[in-house]
Amino acid sequence: MLTKHRAKIFLFFGALTFAFNGVVAKVVLQNSLDAFHMVEIRAAGAFLVIFGVLFLRNKRAILVTKPELPGMIAFGLIGIAAVQFFYFISIRLLDVSIGLLIEFTAPIWIALWMRFVQKKHVSPLMWWGLAVSFGGMVLLAQVWKGLTLSGWGVIAALLDAFALAGYFLIGEKLGKAKASDVMLAWGLGVTTLLFSIIKPWWSFPYSIFTQSMALPGPLHGHNAPGWMLILWVILLGTVVPYFCVLTGLKGLNASTASVIGMLEPIFAGIFAWWWINERLSAAQLMGAAVVLVGIYLADRAKNLL
Repeated sequence: MLTKHRAKIFLFFGALTFAFNGVVAKVVLQNSLDAFHMVEIRAAGAFLVIFGVLFLRNKRAILVTKPELPGMIAFGLIGIAAVQFFYFISIRLLDVSIGLLIEFTAPIWIALWMRFVQKKHVSPLMWWGLAVSFGGMVLLAQVWKGLTLSGWGVIAALLDAFALAGYFLIGEKLGKAKASDVMLAWGLGVTTLLFSIIKPWWSFPYSIFTQSMALPGPLHGHNAPGWMLILWVILLGTVVPYFCVLTGLKGLNASTASVIGMLEPIFAGIFAWWWINERLSAAQLMGAAVVLVGIYLADRAKNLL
């Protein structure tokens, strides 16, 4: 039986490892690996690990029915492929913490979807959350200086937020019939297949595995081979945090879990400052805090239905 205390520890560690993965991934992306190939190798590696565990544990659980197949494909295309692709583009063009903050506005778009598409009543907190988050985004972008953020980076981060909203909406529906790890295996499998078509494996820059990459921050002056950092992204940046989050969700409600998940952009900002010298101005730090408050309000509105 998973206690609430243990569930919170799992979610805390999941947010921590997801956040640090952004820094490691950015180091690799800055060494000539594009977002397409990064998603491809991350998804393929994580798929092989998770599928292998599922196959050994209960191979029949992996099977899906014909009516379930479209949902699984949509989950893979939107919830995994699009989320990862736009995430990697955004953190390449923006500070890791800013990219994650914009991505984590997903609860706002979920609340708007429920209100205007599903025609459900949403608490007035949603409008407050939207207004507060927008104010925080103004501070993050420092509009009085003529927008100091990369326009393409912001667009990629917003598309990432929309995709993450799709991840939760589709996942919530599929989760009523399938276990989370089975959904994740299918999502990663669909993503691997998609990017193998877009970027066939014979075009993959395999030299990246033996490339010596300079490490930033406290390890400045030291190098690491590309295979080691990519292996980190696959195992400690994908498999482990997903396992922690999925395990933690079994012991807590969605509202509490989402609040703990908001620690991810905070951790990412700390790691990015420490390791790759990404520093936010005082106004941007205030904007980050305001955006987090807005996300919290919107998430509360979503869960008050």
